[in-house]
Amino acid sequence: MKFNVSGKDLQTQLQAVSKVINSKNALSILDNFLLKLEGNTLSITGGDQENVMTATMEVIDPEGEGEIAILAKRLLEVIKEINNQPLRFDIDLDTKEIKLTFNNGQFLFMGVDAAEYPRTKDREENALDFSLPGSVLVGGIEGTLFAVSTDPIRPIMTGIYFDIEPEKLTFVSSDTHKLVKYQDTTAQPGVEDTFILPAKAANVLKSLVSKEEDTVNIIHESKSATFVFGPYSLSTRLIKGVYPNYKRVFPKDNPYRLVVGREDMLNAVRRVALFASKASNLIKFAIDPMKVQMGARDLDYGTSAEESVDCDYQGDPMMIGFNSTYMIEVLSNIKGDDVQIDLADPARPGLFSPLEKQEGVEVVMLQMPMQVIE
Repeated sequence: MKFNVSGKDLQTQLQAVSKVINSKNALSILDNFLLKLEGNTLSITGGDQENVMTATMEVIDPEGEGEIAILAKRLLEVIKEINNQPLRFDIDLDTKEIKLTFNNGQFLFMGVDAAEYPRTKDREENALDFSLPGSVLVGGIEGTLFAVSTDPIRPIMTGIYFDIEPEKLTFVSSDTHKLVKYQDTTAQPGVEDTFILPAKAANVLKSLVSKEEDTVNIIHESKSATFVFGPYSLSTRLIKGVYPNYKRVFPKDNPYRLVVGREDMLNAVRRVALFASKASNLIKFAIDPMKVQMGARDLDYGTSAEESVDCDYQGDPMMIGFNSTYMIEVLSNIKGDDVQIDLADPARPGLFSPLEKQEGVEVVMLQMPMQVIE
């Protein structure tokens, strides 16, 4: 089979598909791209044992049809070095020899029999099919991915939980120290569904789905989900298990409200955290109506730090402790100039949210407190 293609366009699609290919694979065939030519459409497939991604693009002057596997690392390096020139592929499907011609030269290398490449199963008859705006999907993933657990002992927590209702969509993630709920009522999925999306697939979607993408079509099967958008299709094996009931974790009544500049608080926490105990990362927060006083101490090295920021606090004065590492993550992922922190007492979790609400979107981040010993 033969075809001409833009080097720049091909590089874009190869780089996108390569996001799901592992550096080391148990199956050596998964070190390859699968290239398939049908008419004037070239499809490029890559994957690991959990994810499969396909990108399609148009080619020029195609001759014949067929498919071949090509080592991903080699093809990416070759296309990158050719520097966006027009390319001509001449592939002998019998011998697996590949001749790649460009403006001032050519490369000869070998492919692999496409028959060795794993095939995806046919779609299940009872698969659930629905669509979301690209902005909703990206917003939910961006708002929750940072809080996903990396602990393999609790695999259920290593993904983003999709709680889908006809008139709203809720994204949830937690590493047991912090819990994030991102709810969007503008989505209107029109179906009821739940599943846990693995972090790797979420990262791929975050990097490739445009917020301007009109529609992302989602096909949920018994063990997997497929996301179709633009020229791409990503199929991923979902995480098995029942996600904890996140609704019970959020306290129903946190009567005290603290409003503080997000950047001021974030920068102060970062500075004070430099002197916190490396074992606990504890920072104490003494909260008064007009000021939050932060303090940290490392007894092992005899160091300490204090800093205060202005605030607007409605409630009884309080001393509460938080892990500085987790608080930095929470404050870094809240959008807006000011953050609202709802509190009850030093033993109950704090609820962090942006003071300025985005229409149709509710974001709440829960952080567990730490014991403070005077």
